Amino acid sequence: MSFKEIQKEKTAQIEQILKAYLPRVQGYQEVIMDAMSYSMLAGGKRLRPMLMQETYRMFGGTDRVIEPFMAAIEMIHTYSLVHDDLPAMDNDEYRRGRKTTHVVYGEDMGILTGDALLNYAFETAASAFEMAPEKSLLIGKAIRILGQKAGIYGMIGGQVVDVKSSGKKIDGEKLEFIYRLKTGALIEASMMIGAVLAGADDESVQVVEEIAAKVGMAFQIQDDILDVISTTEVLGKPVHSDEKNEKMTYVVWKGLDAAKQEVEHLSRKAISDVRALNPKDDYLEILLESLIYREK
Repeated sequence: MSFKEIQKEKTAQIEQILKAYLPRVQGYQEVIMDAMSYSMLAGGKRLRPMLMQETYRMFGGTDRVIEPFMAAIEMIHTYSLVHDDLPAMDNDEYRRGRKTTHVVYGEDMGILTGDALLNYAFETAASAFEMAPEKSLLIGKAIRILGQKAGIYGMIGGQVVDVKSSGKKIDGEKLEFIYRLKTGALIEASMMIGAVLAGADDESVQVVEEIAAKVGMAFQIQDDILDVISTTEVLGKPVHSDEKNEKMTYVVWKGLDAAKQEVEHLSRKAISDVRALNPKDDYLEILLESLIYREK
C-alpha cells in the first residue's frame, strides 16, 4: 500500500474513534450535541490524533487506552477552530469547505459549542481511568499534559498574544512565541501523551516534545505560505485572511522563499530526530515529511 492509502485507512479508523466518543444527540439540549458533531466531523487531516497514535505505537503501546485521548485532543483542536472562526476573532464563514459552526447554528451556539467540546474533551480523557486502572499514574500525567498544553501556558496563551498583536508590528521573537504556543502546543501534547501512555521515560518524552515543537512551527509556517499561494477551493477556507486581519506572519517577516526553506529545515530536523528513536516502522517519518508538501 502507498503512503496515501495507508494514511486514508488510518484517518478512517480515527474517524470511527471520534464518532464513538461523541455524545448522543438527545435531550432538551440536543442542539449542542448536534453542533458538536457538525464541528468535529467536518473532515480534516486528523493530524493530532494520528501523531498521538503513531508515537504511542513507536514506544510499544498496543492497547486502546490511547483512544479517548485521541478523541480528546481533536475535541480541543476543534473547539479552538470554532472559536477562531467567531465574529469577534477571525470572522470566517467557511472551514474545511463548508459553513462554519457559528454561521450554521448562530453566534451564541458557536460560543457554547466550543465550550462544550473543551469540557467534553476532559470528560472523555478521564474515561481512560475506567479502561486501564492499572495505568492511573500515566493517565493522570497525560491529562495534566493535555491541560497545560491547551491552557494559558499553551494554546490559549498563544492565542491571547496573537489576538492582542493583531494590526500591530511585532518582532520575530514574539511571532515565534505565538506559533510555539498557538499551534505547536497541541502537537506537542499529542506526541507527548502518546509517549507517556506507552510508558516512555522522562528523557524520551522530552525528546518527543522537542520534535513536536519543530513540527508545530513548520506546520504553522506552512499555513502562512498556503494563505498566500493557495486558493479557497483547494484550502477549504478563505485565503488572504491573514492580510485581511492585518496579521504579522512568517511570510511577512522573512519572505516567501525563506519561509519555505524554514519549513523544510524544521521538518528535516524533526525527521532526523525521529529516526534516532529507532521507530518500528517508517510511517511517522513519512507523515512528518508529508507536511512539507501539503497543499491544504
